[in-house]
Amino acid sequence: MLQATPGYSTTARPRALARWLFVVALLIVAMVAVGGITRLTESGLSITQWKPISGIVPPLNDAQWQAEFANYRRIPEYQQVNAGMTLAGFKAIFFWEYVHRVLGRVIGMAFALPLLWFAVRKRVPPGYGWRLTALLALGGLQGAIGWWMVASGLSVRTDVSHIRLAVHLTTALVILAGIVWTMLDLRRLDQSPLERPARLTLVASVALALLGVQIVFGAFTAGLNAGYAFSSWPLMGDALFPAGVPMVEPVLRNVVDNPIVVQFIHRWLAFAAAGGLVWLALAARRNGATGAAHAVLALVVLQIALGIATLLTGVEIVVAVAHQVNAALLLIAAIVASHAIGIRRT
Repeated sequence: MLQATPGYSTTARPRALARWLFVVALLIVAMVAVGGITRLTESGLSITQWKPISGIVPPLNDAQWQAEFANYRRIPEYQQVNAGMTLAGFKAIFFWEYVHRVLGRVIGMAFALPLLWFAVRKRVPPGYGWRLTALLALGGLQGAIGWWMVASGLSVRTDVSHIRLAVHLTTALVILAGIVWTMLDLRRLDQSPLERPARLTLVASVALALLGVQIVFGAFTAGLNAGYAFSSWPLMGDALFPAGVPMVEPVLRNVVDNPIVVQFIHRWLAFAAAGGLVWLALAARRNGATGAAHAVLALVVLQIALGIATLLTGVEIVVAVAHQVNAALLLIAAIVASHAIGIRRT
């Protein structure tokens, strides 16, 4: 683990670390966008092998493309959903999964290599080595989770497990939240060496928990294609909750596995999450963080509007991806507001 050593404070460069983490955070937001496109274009199972090193090189000739296509034709998604797909069609879905995996590698290197340089040069302030190391480890775990997700769709199923998809997305956003929080702590440390890390308050914990659960149900909605179940709002067809919906047993499974129930929960949990975020924004405003408060409020309204638009457009890809990216931006704004109200006054 990267730890501070005696005398570290004289060489620490919290501003440089904060700028570096800002760039990594932007890359993760881009990754969320590409991940959304990959899911919506049904591209995630086009690469059927996990090659962390050699996988960076795409097929370069016709023989290699035919080999990749042959691997794809062996899985249930091709046999039951895309039978008859041409090589050109395969290349189109391969593109997004390839970009998704390459961007993951880029993010890993953009985090690991500068962190190593900062550690060797003794630029990491005391107390931050363990936090940055934990984020690095979580990033490595995310790569394994990504393959665990893909592997769930390579046999029997024709798509990936929506539960594993939710784990994958949630882990990415936990990493994003940790990076942004650490960046904010480092920015304050740069302003004054006596600044202590911000604490997580009750209002922030509640608001972030509600947002987190809503994001999980968003992942369930995407993984189950539940957004296609009803394209009307506020009613689902002619009722708040449609009659005669087939239920699975045991009953609690419907909360996770029933597309109609999942869409219903995602629709209305949004307003509970919005309530928590409004509470957070008001607390941030009282603490003088008016910019963060206004950003949270604006992004909450935009997120609800994009969610409704996603339904009404029949999950049109541009709108749906904007909805997912805005969720990441809303999380960032919520972290900034949470950090502002958690600053320890000296």
